[in-house]
Order: sequence, then structure tokens, then C-alpha cells
Amino acid sequence: MAVALPVLSACSSGSTPGTLNVYAPADGASFIKQAAETCAANSKGEYKINTFALPKAADDQRLQLARRLAGNDHGLDLMGMDVVWTAEFADAGWIEPVPDELAARIKADTLGGPYETAVWKTDDDEAKRLYAIPTWTNTQLLWYRPDVLQQFLNKDTPPVTWDEMLADNEIIRKAGGPSYIMVQGKQYEGLMVWFNSVLSSAGGQVVDPNDPNKQTLNDTPEHRAATVKALQTLKSVATAPGADPSITNSDESSARLGMESGKATFEVNWPFVFPSMRSNAGAGDVAFLPEVKQEFGPLFADPDNPPPDNELAPVNDVVRTKFDFARYPGVLPEVPSKVTLGGVNIAVADTSEQKDLAFKAAECMTNEESQKLYSISGGTPPTLAAIYDDPDFQAAYPMGQQIKTQLESENAALRPASPVYQAISTLLVAKLSPVGAWDPETLVDQLADQVDKAIKGEGLIP
Repeated sequence: MAVALPVLSACSSGSTPGTLNVYAPADGASFIKQAAETCAANSKGEYKINTFALPKAADDQRLQLARRLAGNDHGLDLMGMDVVWTAEFADAGWIEPVPDELAARIKADTLGGPYETAVWKTDDDEAKRLYAIPTWTNTQLLWYRPDVLQQFLNKDTPPVTWDEMLADNEIIRKAGGPSYIMVQGKQYEGLMVWFNSVLSSAGGQVVDPNDPNKQTLNDTPEHRAATVKALQTLKSVATAPGADPSITNSDESSARLGMESGKATFEVNWPFVFPSMRSNAGAGDVAFLPEVKQEFGPLFADPDNPPPDNELAPVNDVVRTKFDFARYPGVLPEVPSKVTLGGVNIAVADTSEQKDLAFKAAECMTNEESQKLYSISGGTPPTLAAIYDDPDFQAAYPMGQQIKTQLESENAALRPASPVYQAISTLLVAKLSPVGAWDPETLVDQLADQVDKAIKGEGLIP
């Protein structure tokens, strides 16, 4: 990607009529470049698009864009934004609201959860408006070992709550089976995602969705109880007998590896872990899945030429006998979980001198053709509901229907919608770390205090 895409310079490149500049996150920039080139070709000369890769780290991406926008860089037309930046960038006046007619079309076609990540109300708005176009999304699932459940519990169905998972895991551990539950417990955004999903599933939230200046971790007895329950859940996972000893340093990658090593029966993680398990098993690197190499080894012999999705259904069936997926675990019995969303939205910069043209390009770069590219080739689930019925998508995503279900409005947990989200997250994960080394009842008030500080502009401001 570094070779294929232009290197960012520190100064403004200026604006050229008919040429749009899109700044894309490093992970996915090459696919945005492909979509942009297709859109430019289909525009029949109306515009062309230059794609620039932002830094790999999300914080560095945000800083790069903020500097350009604050510096009134007219060479910045379009940008790929993390879903948590909408409020901050809209309040700063850095992004243009999506025109009403286009916004209506997007709302009609987009799954509710991803749509809500791009909505905000500034002080100048009469109501909430769409400030970016959902481009790709993501949601974590529960990954589990059905063979282990069958061996030690004589059942095939995974647990539906964290408490049930912990109980199942303890029975398995005592019988000599795998004892880890793989999560993201490191002091970083992954811990915020875990906490937010569990908190939302418990009926709580960090800030009032209709008043970002009000923290809601302990403002009512009900909210306080939900926060305590969420913290008790995190602590129980981190301190359970046989827990991963490296949980306080665990991230998505280490969770994936822990599962592939055979040390865990359960894992919460993003969908990328399924193709990883499949390809590594095909290479013979997953001890508990020798069947994949034995039956399908030649398919994976050349790592530079992986098999096409339409040839993988038999492999997927074998993988799923020992590594399967289910809906993210809930907290309350008979209450479905709510799961934190990830993803990227494309916005038009206020600094652009070609806003109408930029919105035309943005609409094309987020249409069904483009989103199929991002999802099937790029590995990031689409925001458009129709794609989940597409046979090509279904071949690439055996877990597609579970993903779609979790992206619906009633099942999606948004991270706190706030212009100071970055500060909220940074301060909360600092208090949550090391995960489990605290008393839930005491920590509730400390977390609430940190959110109040972030809202008031006190404490750490990244």
C-alpha cells in the first residue's frame, strides 16, 4: 500500500477543478483507491480522484485530518472517518451535512446501527442530521469450540450470556479442557469496545444519547446497577480460575492466536478471525483442526493465491465443526445483547471547494458495487442491507446473517456519541486498567467522575 498510494505531505496541495482528493485510513485505502478509480471512470470525465493513505493508527489519522481541516486545506475534499469522530468533526464545522435528498436515500438502504454512527445534531441544527455516508462497518461475534462443548458438556449450543459462558467454562476447565476466554483487555480502544458492549447489554450507557453533556453511568439507581453489573462481568472474566494470564495485555491479535493455540473454548472478536483460522488450519498450524490440511491442503499451498470464496464452502463446514460462531453474549437472561460497532464513514470536508462534486463521488464510493469490493475483497462488512442477500457476499461471509442481525438498530451499541469521545475513552480505559483489579461498586463513581471531567474539558485531553 505504501508503494501504491501517494505519501502524505505536511502542507496543503491546493484544489484543482475536477480533481478530488480522498484521504483514507491505511487499512482499506487500497480498496478505496480501487472504488475511486471505478467511480472516476464511470463519471465520464466529470471528475477524477486521488487517494492518499492516512497513518495506520486511528489516533494519528484523526490528528492528520484535524490539522489539515483546522489549517483550511482546500486540497482535502473527502475523508474516511472512524465512526466515533462524527460528533467532534461536525461540532468543529469540519464536515458538511449530507444533502437531504441523498441522506433520505442512504437512510432507506442502510442498516440502522451503521446509519446512526453518522448522525449528529450541532447547535446550529434543528434536528439530528446525517454528516457522513456509512461505508463499511463491523461487529464482534462469539467464537467457540463446538467440539469442546460436546466433549465436556454434552451439548452443541453456545452460551447466550456471559454468566452462562463463565459457568460452562469452569466445568470445562475442571474436566481438563481449555480454560481461557479470549477478550480484549489491554489499555486501549478494544477495552472500551468490550466495556461498552457489556454495559449496553446490561441496560446501561455512558452518556445520554439526547444530551451528550450528561453522563449516565450512575445518575439513576437503574443506570448504576447496570454499570455495576457490567463491571462485575468484566472482573469475573479477568479473574476466573484458569483465565488468560496475559488478559491485561490482550488485543484482537492475541485473542485470535490464543484461540488458534487451543487454549480457549470461547472468544469475542471481529469476523477476521474466521478466515485466519481457516487459512492457518489449511497450512497445518492449528493442532485441533488437522482435518483442514488433510482434506484441503492443496487449496492453501500458495499463500499468495488463496482459493476463491466459491470453493470454500466445504472447508468452512469442516472448520465449523471445531470453530463456530454465534451472536455476541448478553448480560441479562432472555435479553438480547447489544454490540459495539466499528467501521468507517466517508465525509465531505468543509474545506473542499468542490462540495457538490465531492458528494457525487462519495455516493458512488459507498454504493453497492463499492461496498461489495470493501466487504468481499477488503474483509469489512457492508452497511447496505441488500448486500447481505448477495450470493457472492454469502460465500465470503458464512456468518453474514449473524452480523446483519447485530447491525440492526435494536441490537447495535454505539460508542458514546460525544464531541469529546476521544477524551472519554482515554480516561475510562485508564481507570478500567488493569482489567479486573478493582472493586465494581467503587469503580462506578470513579468512571462517572472521569466522564464528567472529559465533558467539562478537564483531565486528559488528547
